[in-house]
Amino acid sequence: MSRIRVGAVEYLNARPLVYGLELRSDRFLLRYDLPSRCAALLHEGSIDVGMIPSIEYLRGRSGYRIVPDVGVISSGAVASVALFSDSPVDRIRSIAADTSSRTSNGLLRVLCLERFGIDPEFVPMEPDPEAMLRQCDAALVIGDPALFFDHGAAGVQKIDLGLEWSSMTGLPFVWAIWAGRPEVLDGDDVAALIAARDAGVAASDQIAAVYCGPGRTALCQRYLRENIQYTLGAREEAGLRKYFELADRHGVVDRIEAPAFFARRPDLQVGRDRVGVVLDPTRPT
Repeated sequence: MSRIRVGAVEYLNARPLVYGLELRSDRFLLRYDLPSRCAALLHEGSIDVGMIPSIEYLRGRSGYRIVPDVGVISSGAVASVALFSDSPVDRIRSIAADTSSRTSNGLLRVLCLERFGIDPEFVPMEPDPEAMLRQCDAALVIGDPALFFDHGAAGVQKIDLGLEWSSMTGLPFVWAIWAGRPEVLDGDDVAALIAARDAGVAASDQIAAVYCGPGRTALCQRYLRENIQYTLGAREEAGLRKYFELADRHGVVDRIEAPAFFARRPDLQVGRDRVGVVLDPTRPT
């Protein structure tokens, strides 16, 4: 059996999705990168499956499939994707944009036009909030740098993009998904990725302790428990579709395509809701 080349995101919020997969080296060959790099590797064919920013589903080759029921998701505040600024939002004219993620950049463009009523210049920069704010009115920062940045000490406000999206739409936001070509995963592989998610969620406190170290353990544990969700159900897919719709409306992407999913094993097909996402009827939605 050939091994599947898997590109995983190196940030804390994605670690529960790969819990235990390192022990399956006979089937999964893991590498860790920034979200934007995972997307680039998938699009160029250097990996078979990638944890990619959700917007990249519309930017790579047409016909990708998404692993069902799994994603990096927030409903309300996400804590690790934020706009930092010492200016009122309506006065922001330039934004230093973290080059690490493309979904967050796309989301902020949508929010600027749909929610904030501004159309600022985006300046790509490395994720250093203080350096970014020296050059622009605001800084978009994602992942661990955003989570750990002490904006109070820096004297700037933190605008949480997950909270702004949910307040605007009433829906969760899907930050990242497992995606790949239709032929690369079979039902057992899909089941293994879902099982890794379940094990990682159950072990989130241990993951946070190892990843963050003693000084930040409590913050990281709270973040994984309260801000990040990992189950892509009906409302989450509705949020994903809404994002695709608005991204297309505002020219963030060049095409629109409905989410399509890898098939699950028949013994795991416990029920389907009306939009085609496999759901467990015992889980509240």
